[in-house]
Amino acid sequence: MKRREILIWSICSILSVGAAVGIHLSAATVNATYPTRNIQGVIMWGAGGATDTMSRAITPYVEPLLNQEVILTNRSGGAGAISTKYVHHRKPDGYTLLYGAENPQLHGVLGLSDVDYREFYAVNVLARGISVIVAHPDTPWRSLKELMEDVKNRPGEIKMGSTGPGGLPYVIGAMLGTQGEFDIIPVPFDGDGPAITALLGGHVDFLPSGYTATSEHIRAGRLRALAVVNDQEIELLPGIPPLTQDYPAFKKFLPWGPFYGVFIDKDAPDSVKTKLTEAFHQGASDPAFEKFVTDFGAIQMNVSGEEANVFLKKWQSVTTWLLHDAGATKTSPEAFGIERP
Repeated sequence: MKRREILIWSICSILSVGAAVGIHLSAATVNATYPTRNIQGVIMWGAGGATDTMSRAITPYVEPLLNQEVILTNRSGGAGAISTKYVHHRKPDGYTLLYGAENPQLHGVLGLSDVDYREFYAVNVLARGISVIVAHPDTPWRSLKELMEDVKNRPGEIKMGSTGPGGLPYVIGAMLGTQGEFDIIPVPFDGDGPAITALLGGHVDFLPSGYTATSEHIRAGRLRALAVVNDQEIELLPGIPPLTQDYPAFKKFLPWGPFYGVFIDKDAPDSVKTKLTEAFHQGASDPAFEKFVTDFGAIQMNVSGEEANVFLKKWQSVTTWLLHDAGATKTSPEAFGIERP
């Protein structure tokens, strides 16, 4: 090789190495300084709902830690499928967050979407809602056991308020039905509000519901709480027994309840995941936010990564199989690789 050719080859090699190093350093710099611009936060449900309220409550505690504003927008529809697909199809760079609830974990078996939280990284599962089984005070029941025994003694006579397949009352009703004959009359309503109104008016006899929707009625004595859907007593409901007190077999389904969290596409850079996870964990640990969660009628979780995945996987397993066994699914959970609880 001639001397001039050797010199040109050497210069090209140096430039190539320099370019590669420059690209590496540039990527490292970008990740190290993330975020460099505002972040979009997509809220799964409409304004004023529980998911919207929780999302707007946590965000102000996180923005100062990221040194950027999180622009929140509501993108509802398809029981959460529209927002989930939207975020999943965005560039996985950490600049589009999904503020979601539990719904995507049911999309597959209900035939709504093929995208669930397995396609996302759980930045933070913030809190889990408290569910209770309430009855009209004129009913004779003082406990869940008394209700269950009365259902056996009077099959097809007792009316339960419901919100249709996939809703909280429906799932808890299916859970109760795993303990033997549970022949009740489900009366569907378009949401918790109408169902509670019907219960207060004596048009139905009992209702599985969220604590937030029923708390004022319980405190005023207009409704009687028979059990809390948990494996231990909850501070907000002192003296109200957990579901497992008389029925230990329910333990395999718990903890259970609607939940709220923040997610990004699973293919986002690890450095971005770390930055967001740390910011949301610190934000959710603020005493003021912790008080908000309690006042909201929820149990704080503040978990991320693998710990969150364990919870999400169990929730999906419990709920999809309960719905499937109750005949409310279009496709078996087995088709999605979801194991029985």
